[in-house]
Amino acid sequence: MTTKYIHKEGRKIIINLFLILAIINFLVWEVLNWSVYHCVIISTFSLGFFAFVTWFFRNPFREIITDENLIIAPADGKVVVLEEVEVDEYFADKRLQVSIFMSPTNVHVNRSPIKGEVKYSKYHPGRYLVAWHPKSSEENERTSIVVDNGNFEVMFRQIAGKVARRIVNNLEEGDMVEQGWDFGFIKFGSRMDIFLPIDTKIKVKLGDKVKGGETILGELIEEPEFFF
Repeated sequence: MTTKYIHKEGRKIIINLFLILAIINFLVWEVLNWSVYHCVIISTFSLGFFAFVTWFFRNPFREIITDENLIIAPADGKVVVLEEVEVDEYFADKRLQVSIFMSPTNVHVNRSPIKGEVKYSKYHPGRYLVAWHPKSSEENERTSIVVDNGNFEVMFRQIAGKVARRIVNNLEEGDMVEQGWDFGFIKFGSRMDIFLPIDTKIKVKLGDKVKGGETILGELIEEPEFFF
């Protein structure tokens, strides 16, 4: 059975929010002498808002797929870009780009798409264009990470959007990471770009809804070795 708990990035926010809402409700019920009607409205709104924020930071249990030839989705959301692109950060070649848009209703835990060593981890300050804007991948605030599993390298970018303005990345160069490990969080909706080797066999299509740690984005088939 799938179990759920609150992600560590949300615990402090939830506690602080609870205290703020408790103070507001105490004031409207006991100090300001508002009508019962208005007090009930404030309390109902407070309860609904608190429930949404708590639900947003959920971190559901996932049956993580582990295979050195597979690239799994690093985030929940919808596939909005699937194309061949020229990459000029870390790489200097063509890559297959898969972009996942995360709405505020998606799970926002970020997971490593492959196992391996973190070869590159860099934060870029930037703008806050809407996450589906074509230029958001290069102009928005973002963090770029490259993991090498010994056979190939994959870059993935956490991209801030119009609403999401807080990117959490816990990976540093030299770290070793397992496939599907929780490495970060993007707060309140955004996008994840993944740049795969050009010979990757893509397993998703535009419009597909994916789950971090469970959906296979692509597969690299090892070339057979011939001995003479």
